[in-house]
Amino acid sequence: MVKKVLGKAYIYIILALLYAPILLIIVYSFSNTSNFSFRHGFSFEAYKSIFTSEKTPELMSALKNTLLIAAISSVVSTVLGAFSAIGIFSLGKKARRVVENVNQIPIINSEIVMAVSLMLFFVTFKFPEGYVRLILGHISFCTPYVILSIMPKLASLDPNVYEAALDLGANPIKAMTKVMIPMIAPGIVSGFVMAFTLSMDDFIITQINKGASTGINTLSTYIYADARIKGLSPFWFAIFSIIFVVVLGILLVMNFRKSVKVQPQKEVK
Repeated sequence: MVKKVLGKAYIYIILALLYAPILLIIVYSFSNTSNFSFRHGFSFEAYKSIFTSEKTPELMSALKNTLLIAAISSVVSTVLGAFSAIGIFSLGKKARRVVENVNQIPIINSEIVMAVSLMLFFVTFKFPEGYVRLILGHISFCTPYVILSIMPKLASLDPNVYEAALDLGANPIKAMTKVMIPMIAPGIVSGFVMAFTLSMDDFIITQINKGASTGINTLSTYIYADARIKGLSPFWFAIFSIIFVVVLGILLVMNFRKSVKVQPQKEVK
């Protein structure tokens, strides 16, 4: 009995630590003062100011940059990651283990180390500042995660299927594109979603490599620059709340569709 109560309490504490800060942001988004008070009651002024604030044009520009960089880098990362994972999987056991361990290094390494190393690389080889550096940096950052997402799918495949396709007359490229890639499609989709999310969420690599003279901002760098000078206001709490609700809605729809698909069909008598 005590063990069961402690187990439930542990779960509730973890959930509170995870979601209490988000709930506080949503609550404070209904305040019309920047000192976290409700002297004038709840208000929708923060949400109305999204359409009238002087920050809105720069915010929309930053959002456009974020989506553009995330879209390009995630697509390229997914293509590179998929073919790299297939190549790694075709190696011998020892070579595959070595390459998989090397792929883990950028993932477990500190992001600030990767950001600075990318900056030194771009400066040394005179890459142009701006979108080129940001997209290449995000591709380098996201590709290992895509490989990590696809490798378990490849490991679960029956190698005889690929060999059977070759025996039936398909060349290696056709066997890979018509047989192997469709079978690992869920892993590829997961890798793309992960790459897109990581790219959108990234701050350190973007902040260090965007270039001081370009004026390019993503959502994270613009929020940081504005909050550092003017502090956080209900305007930002409203923006954060909208982002959370949109992401939560997408997640719920995806989970609902997945649960509908996996429901066993009733036998027709």
